[in-house]
Amino acid sequence: MTLASGIHLIADLACTRGLGDAGLIEAALRAAAEAAHVRVLGVNLHHFGPEMGVTGVALLAESHISIHTWPEEGVAAVDVFVCGAQADPDAALAVIAAALGGRVVFRQAVARLGARRGI
Repeated sequence: MTLASGIHLIADLACTRGLGDAGLIEAALRAAAEAAHVRVLGVNLHHFGPEMGVTGVALLAESHISIHTWPEEGVAAVDVFVCGAQADPDAALAVIAAALGGRVVFRQAVARLGARRGI
């Protein structure tokens, strides 16, 4: 049996806009999935209230993209786990950073599944 090959990318962003805007976060998650060449099965978001952050996840056929934002700190934590040769987690991260006027201040990629085992 051959395992799917996956990359799990985590990143922290310093952002300048939109961290409390659930509509913008949803659009960014959907655009990130498109840029990464993966298929969205659904998006779920929770807004914590006025002037507060958003937690969101795009459930993908190939795994997930999630974000947690802290407008009061100007930061967001992003998690992109994708499988398949066509998937591009860095493209997803770039789209999210651009949508939020952000820059990546921390990035770590972990090989998962078959990628980890060299399959």
